[in-house]
Amino acid sequence: MDLTILRVLAAVEDANDAQKHVLARKLAAVLPTLKGARIAIWGLAFKAQTDDMRESAALVLIDELLAAGATVVAHDPEAMHEAKRRLGDRISYAETNYAALDGADALVIVTDWNAYRTPDFARVKAALKRPVIVDGRNLYDPAKLRVLGFTYASIGRI
Repeated sequence: MDLTILRVLAAVEDANDAQKHVLARKLAAVLPTLKGARIAIWGLAFKAQTDDMRESAALVLIDELLAAGATVVAHDPEAMHEAKRRLGDRISYAETNYAALDGADALVIVTDWNAYRTPDFARVKAALKRPVIVDGRNLYDPAKLRVLGFTYASIGRI
């Protein structure tokens, strides 16, 4: 293989790896501290319609949150069994996406499951301790969320 192609592939891999750390940085930017924070995560699989967690951004995010002193409660429609196998009792698991929100300081969207695309935002806001959403899949309209009173951070847009 051509050396230039190998360099391009290596650069793409480096960029993909760096992207996995963006969610934790975005979250740290909108919360006063991660230490002692309770973070709800919607989505553990690397993509929707699978339970496959290999290369999942959720694994990197969870490691970073735990290292910062946060606690994590997560929901995924398909990957809960795999998450429990991989993560054990390092995090908590919620039966429903809304149950994950109870008392959380923020919600982070990691996987773009259909179940997460059109939530009841009044219910989300009522369940969260702080109305903070970090959207790693750009599922929501930033202007709408701000009007609803959320602090909203997404990836690659203002």
